[in-house]
Amino acid sequence: QVQVVESGGGLVQAGGSLRLSCAASGRTFSTYAMGWFRQAPGEEREFVGAIAWSGGRTYYQSSVKGRFTISRDNAKNTVYLQMNSLKPEDTAVYYCAVASTYYSAAYYQRKLAYDYWGQGTQVTVSS
Repeated sequence: QVQVVESGGGLVQAGGSLRLSCAASGRTFSTYAMGWFRQAPGEEREFVGAIAWSGGRTYYQSSVKGRFTISRDNAKNTVYLQMNSLKPEDTAVYYCAVASTYYSAAYYQRKLAYDYWGQGTQVTVSS
């Protein structure tokens, strides 16, 4: 069994910052990428960003590019999402996911690329 646990969510004013963490643990598995998705009430879960485990290349949704930064700690199997200049439209439940299969980079923007998901952490940005 693989556990994926997010932390760091909360309430912040517009323009503020939050840092989310995500740790994966459990039985032996390979990590090819870890991704962040978010889901606002009544909306589909959408891609936020991802990081390739080998090489550390990052990918972002256009609306967060320049404001959000993903980093990783391979030794801890942990990924971070630094969110700056937050906007009310960033309000959502943020989910972390682990991809244990190699795909082309573009595929990691799809939910189907991921095998293990966390329970999510709420981020609320007030105006």
